[in-house]
Amino acid sequence: MLLSVEWQHRAHYESAEHQFSESANTSIAESIVMEVFFLIVAGYLIGSISCAIIVSRILGRTDPRQSGSGNPGATNVLRISGKLAAILTLVGDIAKGTVPVLAVKLLTDDPAAVSITALAAFFGHLFPLYYKFKGGKGIATMLGAYLGIDLIFALLIASVWVVVAAITRYSSISSILSSFVSPFVAWYLFQNWWFAGVSAIIFVFVLYRHKDNLGRLRDGKESKIKLSA
Repeated sequence: MLLSVEWQHRAHYESAEHQFSESANTSIAESIVMEVFFLIVAGYLIGSISCAIIVSRILGRTDPRQSGSGNPGATNVLRISGKLAAILTLVGDIAKGTVPVLAVKLLTDDPAAVSITALAAFFGHLFPLYYKFKGGKGIATMLGAYLGIDLIFALLIASVWVVVAAITRYSSISSILSSFVSPFVAWYLFQNWWFAGVSAIIFVFVLYRHKDNLGRLRDGKESKIKLSA
């Protein structure tokens, strides 16, 4: 009888301990989900910061939206404001893709969370909250997000951009082709549908944002990259 009572107490204690453990695990999981959600939103808000506009204002240069191609990106800044402004813009645009992705990876290595954060930062650049959702074309931010995902991935895509740019001298062709190969490279490296799928989505939007460039290429009016001072 005494053994039976002791066994019941032990069973009750173990059941309560198990329930407490499950509750704690659920609470931790919910906390991580909320933190990841916050970082995805933060990724979009960070991506919405226009480094081209900010750098141009700080250096007293022309607003890139009002000159050249009208695109607030590093290539247009190079054309109208020179190397220094372009380099600062490029570094800033890369960083705003990398930082949110690395922040999420501190919490989880889940491919869905990481890839959606990368996409959020990219969309922030294309459709910035602070500039009436009229942004750039997203190539530097794309590369920054890929850098956050994996160094080799980013280097391979950047290498495609550099090689094509060196051959054609057209930033638009380099951007389209480097984004085009990114889903295939992502699948080869990671064998994961999230990374490959998000890369494919990014390519579609890169292609769409370059529709005017494609028209100028067809008409022979597209500007080439010039490394002017």
